[in-house]
Amino acid sequence: MAISIIKHNEPQPPRIVVYGPPGVGKTTFAASADKPVFICTEDGLAQLEVDHFPLATSYEDVIGYLDTLINEEHDYKTVCVDSLDWLEAMIWERVCKDEGKESIEQIGYAKGYIYALNYWQTILSGLNALRSKGMVCILIAHSIVKPFNNPLTDPYDRYSLKLHEKAKAKLEEWSDCLLFAGYKVAVRKGEGKGEQLRGVGKGERILYTEERPGFAAKNRYSLPAELPFAYEHFIEAIGG
Repeated sequence: MAISIIKHNEPQPPRIVVYGPPGVGKTTFAASADKPVFICTEDGLAQLEVDHFPLATSYEDVIGYLDTLINEEHDYKTVCVDSLDWLEAMIWERVCKDEGKESIEQIGYAKGYIYALNYWQTILSGLNALRSKGMVCILIAHSIVKPFNNPLTDPYDRYSLKLHEKAKAKLEEWSDCLLFAGYKVAVRKGEGKGEQLRGVGKGERILYTEERPGFAAKNRYSLPAELPFAYEHFIEAIGG
């Protein structure tokens, strides 16, 4: 049987997961993309004037909205899911319904979180289908500070996706760009005797694209480690 070899891959739109603290501008970043449409699992659009589906209140709503974008004609170029941590709660609710439990913790041996991965995969498959139709995928999440057990050093705290570890690993692997949005901060020592270290900054927002001790990040586009936090700078850096 002859095997066909693909010599050159056609460029695909990026699959982006962007996370950071509240109010840093994650939703504004996504809303600045080319012809976006939002699937909202939380009421976070505020005063942004962007097209969006009705607020999703269940996992089934999200699947329905993805199916609409996959199967119906439209001119949207970007699909945005806001936010992943609220979507995770809907997935857990669906797992509990399937298993006849009131809490995902009641499913023995932490199997509930494994079952949830099947629902995550269905959503990611839908997003992959939209990507194959030429749509950029932007998934928004909140951040949380967690201990990080680095086998090469003592444990230390770092920013991470506010998701269960199994879901977090799946989203990080799926994404082409895992981006941490934060503020430029410098640490200074107080002038007085015994003064503690303190963080100072001018509110400059930065998009971090490579992993550092303080946060998880990655990209598949050889991006600079830091970019100004605006979609136009990001899309220019990956070549449009």
